[in-house]
Amino acid sequence: MSEHDKTGNKPSINVTPLIDVLLVMLIIFMVAAPLRPHRFLAKLPAEPDSRVLPPDIHTLLVTIEPDGTLKLNGLTDDMGTVEDPSKLSNTLSSLFEQRKANHVYRAEMWSRTDVPEDYRIEKTVFIKAPRSIPYGEVTKVIDGLKGAGADPVGLQLDSLN
Repeated sequence: MSEHDKTGNKPSINVTPLIDVLLVMLIIFMVAAPLRPHRFLAKLPAEPDSRVLPPDIHTLLVTIEPDGTLKLNGLTDDMGTVEDPSKLSNTLSSLFEQRKANHVYRAEMWSRTDVPEDYRIEKTVFIKAPRSIPYGEVTKVIDGLKGAGADPVGLQLDSLN
């Protein structure tokens, strides 16, 4: 080897510009950190007003009484029990046939002539049951309603307690 190779300069990395860039980024993050939101505000719905709205005439409400009897739209007529909802199913089937004959359509399906008429008929049914009744008994009523042609079936919740 020659003497020139032994005494030559070795390559090295100049880190001074890297430190400058690091300090500038640190300052940017320190300035931007207080600008980020510390919490997210949620828009909650307003308290419901005390107006009593009349129910829709097409709404069907099946009430399960604490003794297991069924009522349709709060009428005093006996519609069977949880164990035997056949009377309720027969009543709903005939009601749905009347609605089909009278062309009682869902609000969103009134102008939809491209959909078959069976899907356009208002067949929504809600179930109202006390919290003390086991869920298995409510499912028996749901099965009876589905057998009568109800679609969709909703559960009504009066309070969150």
